[in-house]
Amino acid sequence: MVRIGSLEIAQPLHDFVETSLTPGSGIPAADFWAALETVFVDMGPRNAVLLARRDELQDQIDAYLVANRGSHDHVDYLRFLREIGYLEDAPADVAIATSKVDTEIAGTAGAQLVVPLDNARYALNAANARWGSLYDALYGTDVISNEGGAGADDGYNPARGKKVIAWGRAFLDSLAPLADGSHADATGYAVVGGALQVSLGETATVLADRGQFAGYAGDAAAPTNVLLRKHGLHADIRIDRTDNIGKDDGAGVADIDLESAVSSIMDCEDSVSAVDADDKVVVYGNWLGLMKGDLVSTFQKGHETMERRLNRDRVYTASDGSELVLPGRACMLVRNVGHHLTTDAVTMNGEPIYETILDCFVTALAGKHDLLGNGEFCNSRAGSIYIVKPKMHGADEVAWAVELFGRVEASLGLDPNTLKMGIMDEERRTSLNLAAAIDQARERVVFINTGFLDRTGDEIHTDMEAGPMRKKGDMKSATWLLAYEDANVDTGLAAGMQNRAQIGKGMWAKPSEMAEMLATKAGHPQSGATCAWVPSPTAATLHSTHYFDTNVAARQEEIHRRAPRSVDDLTTIPLLSGTLTEGEIQTELDNNCQSILGYVVRWVGQGVGCSTVPDIDDVGLMEDLATLRISSQHVANWLHHGLVDEARVREAMQRMALAVDGQNADDDAYEPMAPDYEASIPFQAAVALVLHGRVQKNGYTEAILRDHRRRQKVSQGD
Repeated sequence: MVRIGSLEIAQPLHDFVETSLTPGSGIPAADFWAALETVFVDMGPRNAVLLARRDELQDQIDAYLVANRGSHDHVDYLRFLREIGYLEDAPADVAIATSKVDTEIAGTAGAQLVVPLDNARYALNAANARWGSLYDALYGTDVISNEGGAGADDGYNPARGKKVIAWGRAFLDSLAPLADGSHADATGYAVVGGALQVSLGETATVLADRGQFAGYAGDAAAPTNVLLRKHGLHADIRIDRTDNIGKDDGAGVADIDLESAVSSIMDCEDSVSAVDADDKVVVYGNWLGLMKGDLVSTFQKGHETMERRLNRDRVYTASDGSELVLPGRACMLVRNVGHHLTTDAVTMNGEPIYETILDCFVTALAGKHDLLGNGEFCNSRAGSIYIVKPKMHGADEVAWAVELFGRVEASLGLDPNTLKMGIMDEERRTSLNLAAAIDQARERVVFINTGFLDRTGDEIHTDMEAGPMRKKGDMKSATWLLAYEDANVDTGLAAGMQNRAQIGKGMWAKPSEMAEMLATKAGHPQSGATCAWVPSPTAATLHSTHYFDTNVAARQEEIHRRAPRSVDDLTTIPLLSGTLTEGEIQTELDNNCQSILGYVVRWVGQGVGCSTVPDIDDVGLMEDLATLRISSQHVANWLHHGLVDEARVREAMQRMALAVDGQNADDDAYEPMAPDYEASIPFQAAVALVLHGRVQKNGYTEAILRDHRRRQKVSQGD
């Protein structure tokens, strides 16, 4: 450890700040450490008070629910929540006043990727997912059926390719219909007098809406690229008659590139396994590399060495003859950790400091490099740094975060309100007081969203003492959840977020089920959300078709006129109705245990915080810590209320461990949990998450996971 003032700084973090983060930032390393110390001394104790307030409220709710178990009066419950200050009166006329927000955040509806920042390759892929090949996304997924000899063979299958091209042409007809005929019959594209002309054999036509032609590349008479736009998004028809696809296409179309993930969240939180200074430096270093534009990832794919870098911008000739430059990369936000976590990467008088303070200082200073133009690329053309804040409970904690942002700005030489805030609406106390939370951050807020898994985990934990909860899958039809999804959009629109900030929806967790995603995820833009999370660049490209189809701004106008959901609905406790058979109980228990083990064995065993984890039916699900929170809290609830006992939980855990071992049998780095369960640190972590789930603060999992991951690293000599 390196001692500076009253701080003790782990050597890897000290070296990173001194040699990588501060040079070129205008902030000497000594000033950085001094500012961190000053802010922590002042704000750390006040954060502790806010965390204690969480515990106080939970204790009061527990006592009330125990006293009223079996005779729940919802009107009295709401009275009680107001009396203790858990439910606050909404402020009148909340109106955000955020300025200097990039159009990707404020005005363009589209898909949003969330990726672990400890994986440079994933981070670069997400940044570069601003544009994606529609043909590749269709060809490589189940959107295109295998029927009629159209299977995805090792080589190119012309029958499958024909289906892809037909799908793409139908999409173009929907995106930018012709005045006459179909894009499927096009034999050529040309630009004549600043307008797009489409040849249809012996005849020619134009777009039904000529304003949808945005520009082109190459020669006007024979362009290599034709750029169309709709709802603020662009589609690039790539024309190449020498290409393997284009040579057999009537118009020489080789592909259609879609503007896909217009924004991406680089995650320091739920999708990473970062438990010490070494881990944090990897996370911080990748964010700095993205902000300076020099991050590179080299990896093996088969026998070939591949390299990833940030994509350059795209240059076209606009319809009026001027140069048109479109960003080649997603606008990047960074998600810091929650207020409840501490880190010994920096300690003060031997005690770990709050990690969210360290995250804010480091990610903000890394973002300053972008604003100073210290790299080849520009992330925020508006001059902002976007920080997403997770797991805040109520308006008081948002107010603390707003003050932290201001203190960091002053310390790092940033203009006031440079740091913009994304508020994760994933805790019930925030859901109930969302208007007040937004009001506290009215000059900074650029993002609110919903998240089923974390929000359900908090729902179960908060009302743990009310009784056994309904099955996990049945939560999706619960009154509170439907009200929560609507109320988030309603509150954001009432606060003036339309065309000023993002309103988001949660993750599509099944990266291999793209046909199902296309069939169902259109509901997110229809709900009035301007962004929704996807697990891969391929998913971003396919989900982007929903935003080409749906005018989200128009939907928001319609939604803005509906009556808001009531607080009664938002606080309806999702208790189990009726009785379950022993078979139903066992199935639910097995499902939860397998889910927990499948994720924990990678988080604790391998330090992988986000990956595609097979569920009990071998369907791959993109999972992060929220998976553990809901599953562990659900089992803890049933254990607490006697639907299962400890022996039954342990038996299910051991049986599911065997199944998970089998699912990971092809992974050379995997260490099986069976048969020596006592010696398996990941297995012991999974059991602890359930058996001690009820007493974990707010049902969070990090305390148990981090302890066991550290033990695992020691056992592996890391």
